[in-house]
This record gives sequence, C-alpha cells and structure tokens, in this order.
Amino acid sequence: MPGTASERRDSARTVVVWDDLAEVLDGPTLDVLDIGGGTGVSAVRVAQRGHRVTVVDPSPDALAALARRAREVGVEVAGLQGDLGSLADLVEPASADLALCHGVLEVVDDPAAALAALAGTLRPGGRLSLLVAQRHAAVIARAMAGHLGQALALLDDQGATGRTGRRFTADEATALLVGAGFRVGTVHGVRVFADLVPGALLELEPGTTAALLDLERAVAERAEYLPLATQLHVLATR
Repeated sequence: MPGTASERRDSARTVVVWDDLAEVLDGPTLDVLDIGGGTGVSAVRVAQRGHRVTVVDPSPDALAALARRAREVGVEVAGLQGDLGSLADLVEPASADLALCHGVLEVVDDPAAALAALAGTLRPGGRLSLLVAQRHAAVIARAMAGHLGQALALLDDQGATGRTGRRFTADEATALLVGAGFRVGTVHGVRVFADLVPGALLELEPGTTAALLDLERAVAERAEYLPLATQLHVLATR
C-alpha cells in the first residue's frame, strides 16, 4: 500500500480504472496508444505489464519526463508530439489494440470528431478506455464551494466548461461513443468517495485506505452512485 496520504488517495482515485483495464491488459501483448498521456504515469504502468505503448502528447516537456520515467523503471515507451487533431498524421490507421483517452475529451473542441479519430486508430475489436469528468458531481462540488452561478451554468448545458473543461453525464458519454461507431461495455463511477475522505484520516487511521478501496469498488457499478462520481470510466469496443 502506498505510504503517504497523497499516494493513498491516488490509489483510491484510480483503483476502479485499473480494475476495469485488467481484463484487457491480462493477455497477449497489445499495441497501446495513450492519448494525452503526459509524463507517462499510465503508459509506464501498462508497459511494465509487457505491452507496446505509444504516448501522444502536445507537450515536449511532458514527453521528456515520460522518457526519464520509462528509463528509471527499465521499460520502453514511444513518445509522439501531437494531439487528437493530428492523430491521423502520427499514427497508422487500424494499428492499435487499445487506446487510453483519460481526461482529454473534456478539453477538445469537438468530442465527437475526437472519438471518431480514435476509432480510426483501432483495429477491429480494439478497445477504448475513456475517462471523463462527470457533470452531476461537478454541479454538487461547485454548489458546496459556494460557486452557485457556476453550478447553475453546469446543470444542463452540455457545452458549459470550467477550469478543467467540459463535463459529461453517463448518457452523453455513451451517446458520443455510439455515434463514433463504438459498442459500449462497462460504465463505472470513479472517485465517488475518494475526494471526500479527509487526508488526515488516510494518514492516521490504519486500514482506512483499504476500506476506501473496497468502498470505491463496491459503488462503481451501482447506477444510483454514478451521479456522485467525479469521473466516469467507459470501456468500449471498436
């Protein structure tokens, strides 16, 4: 179990995503694209499981940090400078078995076009791991922080954006995926409680992190908790 409260919270924030991905990653070697993968936190973890990973990111500094991270743990991860808009020029069509798109759809100009571009990179039967910010939880968070105008703006406006971009409901995310030609599999809530538990509790109370992981896993598939999730994780098939 990670040692610091921050690391423990991070493990609770990501446990559902990695549980979902286990069914895809526990198998033959895959060609994996990590879109907007930045410094390679996810990419290196995937490469450590024996897969061939390419990160596409617009930041040269992030790609340099990715290269250092990969060297430190003894894996190879390719880095390409670009974004979803330039994907067709960077990646051969139908060349990937799995694409990770985590926290990227929120900031693109056209989510539908972005998903269509991702679909073009995948082989038939390829999988997409999509992680997006969830609107209902953002409304609650804005209201609780006293930003009532922002909460109202986010309530029903699919185009409304905040500091970190637009938000999606589960229905909106799945509709976009279907429109891009994907078959939607699982839709899980991520970070239902992980952002709410005080850091001091994770630091001082033995067993709290393990209990939080169990709780996040337990509510991830419950539809009634989806509106409370900070993020949604969707696994879809090309």
